[in-house]
Amino acid sequence: MGDLQGHAGPAPGPRQPVPASPQALAYLAAYLEEAGLPPDGMPVWRTRRGESRPLTYWAARRIIQRADEAIGANWTLHDLRHTAATRLARDPELTLVEVQTILRHAHITTTALYTVVGLDDLVDKLAEHYARPAQPTSWPTQYAADDIEAVFGAGQ
Repeated sequence: MGDLQGHAGPAPGPRQPVPASPQALAYLAAYLEEAGLPPDGMPVWRTRRGESRPLTYWAARRIIQRADEAIGANWTLHDLRHTAATRLARDPELTLVEVQTILRHAHITTTALYTVVGLDDLVDKLAEHYARPAQPTSWPTQYAADDIEAVFGAGQ
């Protein structure tokens, strides 16, 4: 895992480390090979149509809109971020704090919103549960059998 320095949002601010996978670094290298290095102080990501200029949120949004039109979808940049966040949060090899750091959430409660159970996982877990033999009910020995019978009924 490598790291880059980048801005944390659309407005220029202090540079912060950005974790990146080897695959992301390979894609970045290929992009820079084709697009060239940006001038000092300029963003790495630039528009590819027309005059080269920094790739703004609005330009990236328009790229997604054109892709949506081509494939008949209705995705947004936020949908893509949400999907990535959900996949990260469901990865058993990552802690929630690590996911929070990657997503740059100020509060862990924001990251926790992505800890949803997938329907496929839930169906599998239920199937496993019902495939296990039922465990006999047992009660702590300090309770009298008559009391258990009175509270839980015959045959418990």
